[in-house]
Amino acid sequence: MKKVVLITGANRGLGLETARQMSKLDYQVIVTSRDPAKGQAAADSLGASFHPLDVTSPDSRQAVFDYVLAGFGRLDALVNNAGIMLDEGRGLLDLPEETLRLTLETNAFAPLALARLFMPMMAAQNYGRVVNVSSRMGQIAHLNDYAPTYRLSKLLLNGMTRILADAVRGKNVLVNAVCPGWVRTDMGGSGASRSLEQGASGIVWAVTLPEGGPNGGFFHDGRRVAW
Repeated sequence: MKKVVLITGANRGLGLETARQMSKLDYQVIVTSRDPAKGQAAADSLGASFHPLDVTSPDSRQAVFDYVLAGFGRLDALVNNAGIMLDEGRGLLDLPEETLRLTLETNAFAPLALARLFMPMMAAQNYGRVVNVSSRMGQIAHLNDYAPTYRLSKLLLNGMTRILADAVRGKNVLVNAVCPGWVRTDMGGSGASRSLEQGASGIVWAVTLPEGGPNGGFFHDGRRVAW
């Protein structure tokens, strides 16, 4: 039986490349995207499944959970990849409150909500992998006022990763955060130092960890990095 992986924000960039690599490893891939047309096209290009998902919508999150339960009966891996950066060039004291709220909702609270939906299923089947796509911009030692809400959202995501890992300890559910590095995506820009293939490889590594693998860590290219 193929393992089933759901990837958020997988219609382009890092999410799509992760989906491509997981398909090559013979996983049943579920591509999700806010844009149904682009998401379906991405899924079709890989021979994958598709379901629309607005990660900030409770109804949309519940709908994708119901889809997975009805269509597959299990979820083996969740990749929380969808994210936004809206605050470049604005400091924490002068950016609109809505920017702060939307960034935290998308980059931190939504991954937590999806984990809370799917991790009990994983614990019950005694297998699961949750990968939170994070950034070294969220490391405490690197915090500054450049893209401050993005940094705070990734700091929060890293903290939640550790707590979620502890919540399912002993259940063969491994929860880790991964920094893909500075990748040539719409967010990273064309001048970024890493390719999509390089960025996705560390995510795939965390998805495919064996039993007894690391849990509650923060990694870059399979190597543990400081929080």
